[in-house]
Amino acid sequence: MCTNNLETTNATRERAVSGTPDGQGRAPGATLPTITEREAMPSVLPVTEDPGAPRPAPGAPSVLGTPPGPGAPPGAGHPTGHTTGPTAGHTAGPTTGHTAGPPTGPAPGDYRAAFNVARLAMAVVDREGRVLDANPALGALLGTDPGLLITRSAADLADLREDPRTWREYRDVLGGRAARLRRTRRLRRSDGHALWAEVTVEPAPDSCSLLLSMADISDQRDLQGRLRHLQMHDPVTRLPNRSLFFERMTRALEAATYDHGGTGRIGLCYLDLDGFKAVNDTLGHRVGDRLLGAVAQRLTDCAAPEGHLVARLGGDEFALLVRNSTGTEQLCDLARTVLAALQEPFDVGGQRLSVSASIGVVERPAAGTHTTWLMQAADTTLYWAKEDGKARWTLFDPERNAHRMTRQALSSTLRPAVERDEFVLDYQPLVGLGDGVVRGVEALVRWDHPQFGRLSPNRFIPLAEENGAIVPLGRWVLRTACRQARAWQLAEPPHPLVVSVNVAVRQVWDSDLVADVAAILAETGLPPHLLQLELTESAVMGSTGRPLQALQALSDMGVAIAIDDFGTGYSNLAYLSRLPVSTLKLDGSFVQGFRAEEHPNPADETIVEALVQLAHRLGLTVTAECVESAEQAERLRRIGCDTGQGWFYSRPVPPDRIQAMITACPAPG
Repeated sequence: MCTNNLETTNATRERAVSGTPDGQGRAPGATLPTITEREAMPSVLPVTEDPGAPRPAPGAPSVLGTPPGPGAPPGAGHPTGHTTGPTAGHTAGPTTGHTAGPPTGPAPGDYRAAFNVARLAMAVVDREGRVLDANPALGALLGTDPGLLITRSAADLADLREDPRTWREYRDVLGGRAARLRRTRRLRRSDGHALWAEVTVEPAPDSCSLLLSMADISDQRDLQGRLRHLQMHDPVTRLPNRSLFFERMTRALEAATYDHGGTGRIGLCYLDLDGFKAVNDTLGHRVGDRLLGAVAQRLTDCAAPEGHLVARLGGDEFALLVRNSTGTEQLCDLARTVLAALQEPFDVGGQRLSVSASIGVVERPAAGTHTTWLMQAADTTLYWAKEDGKARWTLFDPERNAHRMTRQALSSTLRPAVERDEFVLDYQPLVGLGDGVVRGVEALVRWDHPQFGRLSPNRFIPLAEENGAIVPLGRWVLRTACRQARAWQLAEPPHPLVVSVNVAVRQVWDSDLVADVAAILAETGLPPHLLQLELTESAVMGSTGRPLQALQALSDMGVAIAIDDFGTGYSNLAYLSRLPVSTLKLDGSFVQGFRAEEHPNPADETIVEALVQLAHRLGLTVTAECVESAEQAERLRRIGCDTGQGWFYSRPVPPDRIQAMITACPAPG
């Protein structure tokens, strides 16, 4: 049985007597004023009850106490059943043997008066969650008579059942397992009007009851909503911005994963306007902004029938999110619709503007998909669409993406791989077509990758040229090849071999190639005439300035310069007389026409013969690449090629195999 300690304490204070003069001038021992006397005193706050205030249901307990009804005996409304003041039968002064100071707290009537006049909507709730008492402010907030709220469920009034977590925590407060519950809930008044309220439920002091309070925060929520709208929407197009888009996409992924009524899939069209920068640069940003607004409207029209989310992610990038997609065909149809809509000219400020878009399309199951992965996939696919020619849409291809990821992994680990000595050199012989003697070797780099195994140059050399790793890698290849050539020279003095090393044009621009070559030759002791540097035709032809000066300095040093893959680039023969070149290496495509003796290609032979004669007249030697048969070697010998290189003689092999070839060959005459 829970007792009302607050009422008992106040009743005890009423019976106490004072032993010192109080603020009203009473002598020591005078009895304290009764409740009636105190209510008659002037006060800042009214302490009399409002006659029209609602009362609890008959017999319902109240934390505030129940005032006596008309005709009730003295003390009927007091929990102790005793009256106060002189009528209580107690005398003042020393005969009582008790003294007391001034009263230290208000009586139950004071609490009820404050409860009734408070602007904060409140209700007293028992431990079962039933309303015992409600103040007028609560009735006004909910648009009903507060008396009608008595015995109602507080959880229903405050909408505490809809959210399982809120309901659980509310039950914990009722059961005394939690001290307080505070939630923001959207409530509906009896007239249908909705409002936002901050609901608090906590135990009342010195009572078995709880106090439910509701504060109307609708204006605050409206202001927050307006501020959030400004924060989450693009000011130019009025579309959701990047922040809101990612928030909605995260929700869509979570909902699609756990919503068994949907398809469990999600799709994304990520688009970028082609050439939009030119509009800003030529017509100004104001026209550009108006064009973006017109594009946003067309995208919204395309997405409206199915309710897809359209957002501007920044610049001229837009995204369309398809929740519960039905498959890739739905996304492809949407992409086609968007492209067709954007192809129609735009009328912006009296000017007709035409734009196109590139679209990356991704569609997949929501389970296991993260926002970061989805955007990366969409961005990659958008890049493919632009790379494939723009003004088109491209569907995400896992196999193509895996290849891209492999390229990225290789590119990012190239420089560390040089430091970890993961590269090795194989060598392919250059054989004299007239005597079959090994005249030299070409150094070919291989990457012993710890994950992908041994990789050929075409897998990583283009990447190294893109990210600049070709400079340290090329320096390593040059030093290793020169050191090996010097070892062969010392081991077989009668058989000096020229080592040919490929050089990328970026090595000429991004490093001091001349200084590197000079330092490496001095370090290894290799004579300059035993080193040949190969550059592609497209890199050499048209060389001016620094590249031409570097080639000339290398040639003056005694290093041979060869043009690799000759016949596939510019083929500007006029440059041959100006460049310090000593060798032409004919591209293998010319040699392929020499394969079948029964079906010779006269044009190929005529072209090769003319190139060989021209090279010889300029004092150059000619090497034929990709020689794969004896017939090819013989025909190339007949038309005057000096050396041959290809599988007919040997595949690229380790250094020890070259050593064996040198030993087996007669000394060059």
